Amino acid sequence: MQTKNTHCNALPLTQSYYQGRTDIPLIEQTIGQYLDNIVDNHPNHPAIVVHHQQIRLTYRQYQQQINQLAMGLLSLGVKPGDRVGIWSPNNIEWCLTQFATAKIGAIMVCINPAYRPSELKYALNSVECSTLITASEFKASNYISMLYELAPELKDSQAGELNLNALPHLKNIIRIGDEPATGMFSFNDIMQRATDAHKLELDAIAATLSCDQDINIQFTSGTTGNPKGATLSHKNILNNGFLMAQAMKLTHEDKLCIPVPLYHCFGMVLGNLVCISKGATAVFPGDSFDPKTTLEVVEKERCTGLHGVPTMFIAELELKDFANYDLTSLRTGVMAGSTCPEQVMRKVHSLMHMKEVVIGYGQTECSPINNVTETDSPLEKQVTTVGRALAHTEVKIIDELGDVQKVGIPGEVCSRGAGIMRCYWNDEEKTKATIDQDGWLHSGDLGVMDEDGFVAIVGRIKDMIIRGGENIYPREIEEVLYTYPGIQDAAIFGISDEKYGEEVCAWIQPKDDAVLDENAIRDFLKDKLAYFKVPKHIRFVEEYPMTVTGKLQKFKMREQMQELLSEKAFS
Repeated sequence: MQTKNTHCNALPLTQSYYQGRTDIPLIEQTIGQYLDNIVDNHPNHPAIVVHHQQIRLTYRQYQQQINQLAMGLLSLGVKPGDRVGIWSPNNIEWCLTQFATAKIGAIMVCINPAYRPSELKYALNSVECSTLITASEFKASNYISMLYELAPELKDSQAGELNLNALPHLKNIIRIGDEPATGMFSFNDIMQRATDAHKLELDAIAATLSCDQDINIQFTSGTTGNPKGATLSHKNILNNGFLMAQAMKLTHEDKLCIPVPLYHCFGMVLGNLVCISKGATAVFPGDSFDPKTTLEVVEKERCTGLHGVPTMFIAELELKDFANYDLTSLRTGVMAGSTCPEQVMRKVHSLMHMKEVVIGYGQTECSPINNVTETDSPLEKQVTTVGRALAHTEVKIIDELGDVQKVGIPGEVCSRGAGIMRCYWNDEEKTKATIDQDGWLHSGDLGVMDEDGFVAIVGRIKDMIIRGGENIYPREIEEVLYTYPGIQDAAIFGISDEKYGEEVCAWIQPKDDAVLDENAIRDFLKDKLAYFKVPKHIRFVEEYPMTVTGKLQKFKMREQMQELLSEKAFS
């Protein structure tokens, strides 16, 4: 049990309120300043290994490439405060973009690699991106084709002189690689544009930046269908990375394997910034997750840490040749993204040697972690809870009236502290609905706190579905389904799934005399939505279970559907 002088709590608790330790000083520097200090201390230490691109850089080499990109962006006229989008799977270019934008005070906008053209358009326009850095393709997505489809004028445009009807704020598109594409710069070209004047400009800008300035926008879906841009500062995300590194007991000698996506806080904060905060080595096994490649790279690089959502760890443990991999170098890592089954956590402890793995809980708006397990707490607490409030963070559980619950009674999880976002970009109304006047962020999650301050997540107030760590909001899918000919009504909800935690299920009411086909509906949705939002289960129904006031009872739909699927499985 923590002592009172590090955790500001008199234990055992009677009320569901807990404050994390405050004896660890917060970092009051920008990401660029902090990175430069780390480079000075560990210039020849390996900073990053990108396995699929065969790239290995020391901290000094990494800094040099980051500065080259920063100056290249300055040459295009990118200024502090400008929004720069990055639409790409994991690669060295993504990592360089993260730190180069921070160096010049530009705000990096993370765009999900699975986005379709309409989702990309909304993301770029809602935050008025002036520059987009894009991969050429990834899996089934051809990004260049999608951009030309979205903005046909690109094919007749000069790079840097864009005037696009669908994307009116976009002035520059930078294509990763050096293949030519009409209307776009190549990433490699931008890396070569720096001059002495740009170096002076970079240094001058660095002197004007503050750690409290916005540096990152992360999209988090809203229940009304449109994603919201959680706006985070240098101080928010750098400290969240640093405090999580403390929880993991990380040092510069550690090598952290990062198979989680960079576009998400998990990769860019709990991966890149965790490593930078201690001068550790970030290891990227592939452009996206593959269980076999991940374990091969852990073994080859002798990684001491491994990140993942529970489904990733399940996939690794279920490999037929799992026992053949030498994972004895592993010690720590972060498991987050969705609730972890207890038996999986126990296997990760015993079979993967990760005795000091930590479970992190939070949300993008928290940068992203507000609760974390402790490696020296009882094993039962490590496998059945999401731990206690992170340092410099307060967590409370409240009832419907906003009063703090007694310990052991479920209520909404709320947090306040160093990681809480400033706002949703350009959306005062939604910001006020999420962060109250006293600075408490309302999660919409139901949790229970025990007398030692440990929190267990028991459900969600909001109707969100978490599929393999991806947050999915039913309303967004329902809105698209309403546009399909022959659909009268649509209800989306999550049902439990052994592999992904939850899967998306759709109950659809056809219009009179309409003949609908499951596969045709899925094909329609694949062009409109990211693949993980497309329902695995579709059922056509004549009516929905409703309350007397006409509200849908999705919990009854969920129960009926689970029963139906169980009957099918055993028939």
